[in-house]
Amino acid sequence: MRIFLLNLLLAISWAALTGNATLVNLSFGFLLGYLALRISPELPGGSIYFKRLQNFSRLCIFFLQELVLSSLRAAWEVFSPILKSRPIIVRIPLEIHERNQIFVLINLISLTPGTMVLDIAPDNSALIVHTMFVDNPDRFRQEIRLGFERRVREAIS
Repeated sequence: MRIFLLNLLLAISWAALTGNATLVNLSFGFLLGYLALRISPELPGGSIYFKRLQNFSRLCIFFLQELVLSSLRAAWEVFSPILKSRPIIVRIPLEIHERNQIFVLINLISLTPGTMVLDIAPDNSALIVHTMFVDNPDRFRQEIRLGFERRVREAIS
């Protein structure tokens, strides 16, 4: 946590030095701070921070990719004269059990067009998901487990 705050301080310092406090400049400063901390001598807790930040970045990239693909699929369905959607409700068993991880997973699934989490089991062991474009429920469960759930577990551990 201290290294993250140090990275934020470096980003803010960069924005102050350049006199430009835009989101792009702060992001660039954060990246520069990350690189500076990465090449610096061993910092206490540094390896955990760098690994977690990489996993979080992978999760964000994966989510943006899924968001674009599912948005295109939903838009195609709306504008296509032939309906190809097959709405179905699928129960997805969970391997993660931490509340924060489940919270992030539920939000990422619900933010993806064409899917929505309807309910969660009382013991946090499964999600009930409504989806629009599934031919094979088992393959959908596997995609959620290997896609979203695995990346959420890696990013938030």
